[in-house]
Amino acid sequence: FGLAVTGEAPIANVKRNDTAKPGDVLLLTKPIGVGILATAMKRGLMKPEHAAIGTRVMSSLNRAGQSLGALKSVHAMTDVTGFGLLGHVIELCEGSGLSADLVFDRVPVISEARQYLAAGAYPDGSFRNWKSYSAKVRGASDMERMMLLSDPQTSGGLLIACSRENVDEVMATCSIDGQEATVIGEMRAFVDSNRVFVL
Repeated sequence: FGLAVTGEAPIANVKRNDTAKPGDVLLLTKPIGVGILATAMKRGLMKPEHAAIGTRVMSSLNRAGQSLGALKSVHAMTDVTGFGLLGHVIELCEGSGLSADLVFDRVPVISEARQYLAAGAYPDGSFRNWKSYSAKVRGASDMERMMLLSDPQTSGGLLIACSRENVDEVMATCSIDGQEATVIGEMRAFVDSNRVFVL
C-alpha cells in the first residue's frame, strides 16, 4: 500500500541531510539488522522466540526527531531506510561535501541478527546496496561488515550529525523521547574518492 503523511513544522527546525560540518559527531538511534531478521523469517530460519524482535524495533517511533529539530547543534539528520546505514552515511557525506569515519564496533546491532547472518541469512538488498556504493567505502569488505552496514532497514533509526560540544545534549534529548542514541563516528574533510572509512 502507499502512504503519505503531511504536516507543518517551523522552517528553522527542518533538518536536512546535506548540511553536516567537519568534526560533527555521528549518532544513531536504533540498532541495525532488521533486514537480516526479515530474511531469516522468509527462509524459515527464524526461531519462534525471536519472531517479534524485528517488529519491536520497527514499531519504535522516531519521536526524538521533533525535539532534535529545535536544537541548533544538530546540523544534519536523516532516517536509515532501504539503502542501509552505509548508504545514508554516504548520502550525508556527498550532500555535505565531506567524508566520514565510521567505527564498526560502536554501531548498534540487533544481537540475534548476527546469529542469523552467521547462518547464511544474507538479504538480497544488502548485495544490491553494496554493489551500488562499495567503491566509496574503505574498510568494510569482509562479509560481516558488508552485510550489516548495507543491511536494508525498514523504519530504521535517526542518523544525526551534531557538534562535538553538544553530544550529551543530543543524547539526553533522544533519551527523553524514549530513544537511545549511540555515537558511531564523525564527519571530516573529503578524502580522494572515498566517502566512508570503516574503522
